[in-house]
Amino acid sequence: MNSNAVVLYEKRDSVAYLTLNRPEALNALSQEVLTRLSALLEEIRRDDSLRAVIITGTGRKAFSAGADIKYLSQSTPMKVREFSQLAVTVANQIENLGKVVVAALNGYTFGGGLEIAESCMIRVAVKSSHLGHPEVSIGAVAGFGGTTRLARLVGRGRAAEMLLRGRNVPADEALQIGLVQFVVDDDRLMAETEAIVDDILAKSPSAVKLTWEALHRGLNMTLEESAALGADFFGLVASTEDFRIGTRAFVEKTKPCYVGY
Repeated sequence: MNSNAVVLYEKRDSVAYLTLNRPEALNALSQEVLTRLSALLEEIRRDDSLRAVIITGTGRKAFSAGADIKYLSQSTPMKVREFSQLAVTVANQIENLGKVVVAALNGYTFGGGLEIAESCMIRVAVKSSHLGHPEVSIGAVAGFGGTTRLARLVGRGRAAEMLLRGRNVPADEALQIGLVQFVVDDDRLMAETEAIVDDILAKSPSAVKLTWEALHRGLNMTLEESAALGADFFGLVASTEDFRIGTRAFVEKTKPCYVGY
């Protein structure tokens, strides 16, 4: 692992760890950070030995303070557009990775940093963290997907209030409104996140993958269409060996040991 890289990458068994590594800039997202993130996510996608990803930040102060404002303030509108398009690509890569992705939020999670976290399946935050979209406060827009993902997580009204006021919320409020799913002691962040990942990985890989796909894709469909998709996936997963293992274990009251197909 290159400790000088702007994004650190480590593999432990079937879990990949991606760590935003610009502590001097509160792990702000630069062009270099996003480019490396995109490349690593593609590498992880192609690695069949990996089943999950944990994304976090270096240090105890910030997951990511957002986009690199100094860079953006000196860029042309076309460069800003290209930067935003790259960030959207990274968020989409995370959301459609086909593997479990959990964000471990170790501190301030603002703007583009929150948009990266919003694209993950689950968010775990330390008690001292604050989250929000302050973009309007600097004359900007949440342009990495936050205007739609935040609303899907916390509802339109709450998202409008946060986005239009540029208001940041503490971890306990983020938990209350559904922006994060767990709030933990600062020194327990990685242990608690890994426990959540381990719990998911103990389930059938096929069932987990199709459940996430049904949830994610279903949000872009009508109720009838999304319910039909769920029924199709139920039939599809019934063709797997894991389905036989799981249902047999339930009937026999034993613990299933899934094989992944």
